[in-house]
Amino acid sequence: MTLNKSLLIVFLILIVDQVSKIYIKLNFPLTLYGEFPLFDLGWFKLLFIENKGMAWGATINDFLPFVSERNGKLFLTLFRIIAVNFIFYWLYTSIKKHSSKLLIISLSLILAGAIGNIIDSIFYGYFFTNSYYNIAQFSPGNGYESFFHGHVVDMLQFPMFTWVWPSWIPFYGGDEFTFFEPVFNIADTSISIGVGILLFFNKKIYSENS
Repeated sequence: MTLNKSLLIVFLILIVDQVSKIYIKLNFPLTLYGEFPLFDLGWFKLLFIENKGMAWGATINDFLPFVSERNGKLFLTLFRIIAVNFIFYWLYTSIKKHSSKLLIISLSLILAGAIGNIIDSIFYGYFFTNSYYNIAQFSPGNGYESFFHGHVVDMLQFPMFTWVWPSWIPFYGGDEFTFFEPVFNIADTSISIGVGILLFFNKKIYSENS
């Protein structure tokens, strides 16, 4: 597995990820609570939400209340940039060592997904206008935020089924639960598949490297 093939995987995923995000961004307003999704099959919905934080919408100031939301967003973007450099170094050294093809593919997927979401965080706030109740415009310098403070575009949801917890269950009794409710994007999917390969094929990957 060569570096060029690895970078081709990264490039192709980035193209699909960014084209899907920009298409949604420039053609639809945000899907706000109470509004209809853009597309709905019941078990699959196409939405348009913007994530200001990490997975599940968590933000830095959820854990560190003394940090402002804006500074927390900046810290998160900078952390992602550092993480991407670490992942690329791991990928590069793995290729040089002729490591397992599965390891290189998984790292390529994780790298592509991480870069995809970083692009949103760094550039989208500067280049796109607000999407609340209207369709955003491509307007460099007149965006909804400054560099490094953009929101990640999410649009895919698979709420496969919903149930109500029995009343006798502590804390959650009587509450409705939907599986799988989180909204995500192509970059998130790429990261999840890459991590999944590392977890499920861990023994195979490292037995080939030994």
